[in-house]
Amino acid sequence: MTIKDIAKACGVSVSTVSRVLNNHPDVSRSVREKVSSTVERLGYIPNNSARDLVRTRSDNIGVVVRGQDNLFFSAMVKTISREIESRGYTMVLHFIGSDDDEVMAGAILEREKKLRGLIFLGGRFDYSAETLAPVGVPFVCCTYTNCFGTLDEKDYSSVSIDDYMTAYRAVRTLIDLGHKRIAVVAPATDDRSISELRYKGYRAALEDGGLDFDPELLVETEGFFEMPKAYEGTVKLAERGTEFTAVFALSDTTALAAVKALEDHGRRVPEDCSVIAIDGLTVSEYANPTLTTMVQPVEEMGRQSVAILADMIEQRQQCCHLRLETKLRSGGSVKKI
Repeated sequence: MTIKDIAKACGVSVSTVSRVLNNHPDVSRSVREKVSSTVERLGYIPNNSARDLVRTRSDNIGVVVRGQDNLFFSAMVKTISREIESRGYTMVLHFIGSDDDEVMAGAILEREKKLRGLIFLGGRFDYSAETLAPVGVPFVCCTYTNCFGTLDEKDYSSVSIDDYMTAYRAVRTLIDLGHKRIAVVAPATDDRSISELRYKGYRAALEDGGLDFDPELLVETEGFFEMPKAYEGTVKLAERGTEFTAVFALSDTTALAAVKALEDHGRRVPEDCSVIAIDGLTVSEYANPTLTTMVQPVEEMGRQSVAILADMIEQRQQCCHLRLETKLRSGGSVKKI
């Protein structure tokens, strides 16, 4: 049995049956019920490959996730999926490695799945018009923006936090608690990406707090927030013999690895060393001690990304950029000295 048989039995076109099978909103209730009951009565099982061939206009929205093991993105995907489905679209989820090209992956997905739009969940901060040329549908950069690139703001949309100011606020929290020797564990300091922004926020907070930067308090892990790399880097920091009373970790996962490394080397957290981070992962809330961190509004970021993209697809608005606020979650990993 094929989709043509269903169309014939219902007395409607093949494209109408296709729209019903894909939950497209532009079908009347009576026709939808008729097609659905016929599908159930005849026991028709849709063939995804054949269904793609029938489509002239899909309801697919692609979500390209950069980093398959990223815990922060895992939580956000649930929100994005729910919001996409609530608007009558279908999510096409695609994971790539941390070093892979999200733009090329998105462009290929666009053509294969006939996408209406794209959400890039994580990506480069240095796009140009040439870089994005392969993408022919509206897209939203979720969790990041193009602050190091040349792409005009009117040519893309983004939903993110201010990584520089969030890092600044985290480090100022430590300074206000009396800490003067604050180490930093970072994947990189000049990668034209999130690490560089948060590192610059760290340096600015030190300067405004009247504290000198000590290169011995910097550890570059070169692991894109990977926990094993963060652990190794913190071990090196602990073994240097350099005095420090606090650690600023650029992400929750980095911080959790840092806490273990410190305690494995005889430094209790927070009794001997305070640790603060950025992200607000659920797992860090249940760590021992509970991690003090700047919490990103995960649900709101996902919801707004889908809302902006849907408005662009349906031509209700042009590109826009939204910056959301983070909130300090006081845990047990920081103390006053």
